[in-house]
Amino acid sequence: MMPKPFKLEVIRQTAGQYQAVKAQLFRKDVKDIIIATDAGREGELVARLILKKAECRKPIRRLWISSVTDKAIREGFAHLKDGREYDNLYHAAMCRAEADWLVGINATRALTCKYNAQLSCGRVQTPTLAMIASREQEIKNFVPKPYYGIQVKSARPALTLTWQDEKSKSFRSFDRDRIQELCRKLNGRGGGQADASEAVVTQIKRTPKKSQAPLLYDLTELQREANRRFNYSAKETLNIMQRLYENHKVLTYPRTDSRYLSSDILPTIRERLMACGVGPYKKLAGQVVNKPLPQKPFFVNNEKVSDHHAIIPTEQFVQLDHMTVDERRIYDLVVRRFLAVLYPPYESQQVSLTVTAGGQNFLAKGSVIKALGWKAVYQTGNDSGWEDMEEDLDEDLDGTYRAAGGRNGASGMEGEKLKNQTLPELKEGDKLSGLIFSVTEGKTKPPAAFTEATLLSAMENPTAFLETGNKAMAKTLGETGGLGTVATRADIIEKLFSSFLVEKRGKEIFLTSKGRQLLTLVPEDLKKPELTADWEMKLSRIAKGGLKSTDFMTDIRKYAGDLIDQIKAGEGTFRHDNLTNTRCPECGKRMLLVKGKNSQMLVCQDRACGHRETISRTSNARCPVCHKRMELRGKGDGQIFVCSCGHKEKLSAFQERRKKEGAGVSKRDVARYLNQQKKEAAEPINNAFAQALAGIKLEEK
Repeated sequence: MMPKPFKLEVIRQTAGQYQAVKAQLFRKDVKDIIIATDAGREGELVARLILKKAECRKPIRRLWISSVTDKAIREGFAHLKDGREYDNLYHAAMCRAEADWLVGINATRALTCKYNAQLSCGRVQTPTLAMIASREQEIKNFVPKPYYGIQVKSARPALTLTWQDEKSKSFRSFDRDRIQELCRKLNGRGGGQADASEAVVTQIKRTPKKSQAPLLYDLTELQREANRRFNYSAKETLNIMQRLYENHKVLTYPRTDSRYLSSDILPTIRERLMACGVGPYKKLAGQVVNKPLPQKPFFVNNEKVSDHHAIIPTEQFVQLDHMTVDERRIYDLVVRRFLAVLYPPYESQQVSLTVTAGGQNFLAKGSVIKALGWKAVYQTGNDSGWEDMEEDLDEDLDGTYRAAGGRNGASGMEGEKLKNQTLPELKEGDKLSGLIFSVTEGKTKPPAAFTEATLLSAMENPTAFLETGNKAMAKTLGETGGLGTVATRADIIEKLFSSFLVEKRGKEIFLTSKGRQLLTLVPEDLKKPELTADWEMKLSRIAKGGLKSTDFMTDIRKYAGDLIDQIKAGEGTFRHDNLTNTRCPECGKRMLLVKGKNSQMLVCQDRACGHRETISRTSNARCPVCHKRMELRGKGDGQIFVCSCGHKEKLSAFQERRKKEGAGVSKRDVARYLNQQKKEAAEPINNAFAQALAGIKLEEK
């Protein structure tokens, strides 16, 4: 399918809006058009396509701003650009859109027709699938390696220390015999205990530490955090954010890839603090609302703000009781992060203690808080689920939560870092007594399987999965945001689930048999992030005028044809290995058992038929025994809840039990109540009183 030229069609759902815009374009009093869409490639494309479809040829000027404060808008209008300066940017955007369409649809159709199965592929989704496969292979090939260490417990004073190798400075060794022999020697002194006279404090090191709050949220970081903390999918987080942005108007534009603010936002911060400083945030906001900002705030950087700045609260007054639980959670994340960057740094003193016994060094560490700083924002004392926030935020600051390695990393060497403990008051030269030495054992762990949080990180920074090691490509991917954009990554992940190419096991994502087979049938080029890097390098040249868009599209059309030829010549096979004996009620063919994101379904194997039915789904109903979410199986009156702990309960029995327990109101009831509140807010305050008086007839005297 090689349309030339591409035709534009107005989406039916937005036809009314398009006609409204078109009417303004052709007003007689309108002499020229100002494009005020997002200041970026895709924003330019949106406006140009509307103008092209409407056949509007009036002169174009461009408003190029990344902030929507009154000051920024006024300055932008005072310095409007000639629209022709952005023609190359539009051509680059058009090339990206057409290239994705040509390659994706042709390769997908070729695979589907050749193997008679619904097989889809594309420039972004297929490399993402390949990354999941690569991680699975790493885990499969990983061979655990045992490691050993020595721990010593002191009775006087009570203290636990860890052995450190003098040469390598490691706390672990893979040499079991060496560690066991060393422990025997240490315990062999003085009837099973080390000679206390040789257990001496040889060094006490006190290091002051100061850490700024983690940066503000962009969409990807917010999606990662919401997935880790609340198990929300990327799509769910985006939808919740969209409601907070569009309906409640309490948070700024969600589809941003920047974690910084531009300098023109600073004068609005006080107003934003006053707007969000309600309920649990009142005291926290009050502490900083009247304090001056530092001269150069670490979270302000104009160069790192492109289309939109980081997600922060707006100046809109907040009504928390009008939000759902999910909206409250996401709003809470954003507000606390916004407050945190306005607080002073967290200050502590890191204390490292070295004890020498039997010629070996043993270490312990602890820390003393000097100033709580920004961490005070997260110490609320309520049950909102912030108990482990300090650890997660420290990960953010240290940069340890990365796409390629997850929490464990490739080596999986547990215990390489000493754990903090409360240290007794000691000074150099003090002696410890009552020492008991013991051998500790552990095994290296494989890298963690992808969750939605870590998969988003990998898509944002896929350089670890580049096969060529090309530095220019790695740099390009870093500058252009990796695979997909902040706005599309959630949809890409959802598509992988809805196409049954991946499935969830708990929080972790794994390939299905269909996904595994697809990767053996797809041309090699489509599985690599290098394809995106190559395209982005060329699109950048088009935007700068260094490459003609026609030349790029000629190459793309040829490439799409080559892909089809490769697929047609492929010798692979595709086999449905999830066939059941259940017959499709529409066409009679055997159906496939597939796992959706939160459900199990039977899907007709005939793609032309397309019949599907849900046989079980993970519900929000909680088990009365273990309080986990239960699975709802069956149809109609025969539906039954089943829990992993073994509890079973008929739907009718569950509903009866919930009635007795006094279950809360439904979402529909809540929506009805909120709509009623909106209506009442729009009416005069004394409306009910006025209606009552309307029926009274007063006689004139």
